[in-house]
Amino acid sequence: MNDYLLSLLLGVIEGLTEFLPVSSTAHLRISEAVLGVDLGNGYWKMFSIVIQLGAILCLPIFFRKRIADFLRTFPRGANGDRTVLTHPLSLILLAFIVTAVPAFLLTKVIGKHLESLAIMGASLLVGGIVMWIVDALYDRGIPRRRTEDIEYIRPLQSIWIGFCQIFSAVFPGTSRSMATIAAGQLAGMSRSAALEFSFFLSMPTMAAATLYDLLRSLRSPKEGGHPIGTAPANPHEWVVLAIGFVVSFIVAYAVVAWFINWVRKRGFVPFAVYRIVLGIAVLVWASRLTG
Repeated sequence: MNDYLLSLLLGVIEGLTEFLPVSSTAHLRISEAVLGVDLGNGYWKMFSIVIQLGAILCLPIFFRKRIADFLRTFPRGANGDRTVLTHPLSLILLAFIVTAVPAFLLTKVIGKHLESLAIMGASLLVGGIVMWIVDALYDRGIPRRRTEDIEYIRPLQSIWIGFCQIFSAVFPGTSRSMATIAAGQLAGMSRSAALEFSFFLSMPTMAAATLYDLLRSLRSPKEGGHPIGTAPANPHEWVVLAIGFVVSFIVAYAVVAWFINWVRKRGFVPFAVYRIVLGIAVLVWASRLTG
């Protein structure tokens, strides 16, 4: 396939799936395998990481007003009843730390799972079932007391969400957004509050993880003594990379706007069903490859 078309397609896939609770990692890996991308090629490894940065960049731009409000009201909060320890920005940082430390310590375990179709399929399936159950409980009013705005999120809720986000780092296919949204709902947050906190938590989490992966891929040697990933070596590769980055940003920006409106009206069940169907399909595919 033409490199420019391949870059366009992968950019669209990354942008579509990065913030939906369906796992962008699984979709990108599966798409690359189907499209014939050499997953061992250093350039394409680096390409996959860089287009994630394109998707991440849309969030601070999309939420620029909300971010400005949080910065302006720190540490007392919009109503003057917050502290340095209970302000939303502090609790986002707290959730990030709860995720980042164990994820860093489990780097080797995470690396072993990244290319496993069986783990991706199982994670998609289990995550879909969990999401469906959590959404059903939510519709039945469980839990009854809900946090409607992340301005009033509590430290224990933040810690719980950060802890659940670890599963998305260890098991590809889990979906970071699925883990944090479902965790937020179980912790007593409304759908919209859980979604918004998930978006804000994703900014430091994804930026740190992606930049770390990029530096590691360009610096860490593989068996032959060369880096795992390689930077663009010519104008053609730079253009291919730029196309993927820009397309990922544009598509992700549109998806964030659409997703917020969808969730407020309809919930997460359609995404749960999609995950279950895709998870079963991936498990069947993986069994045939190994059988």
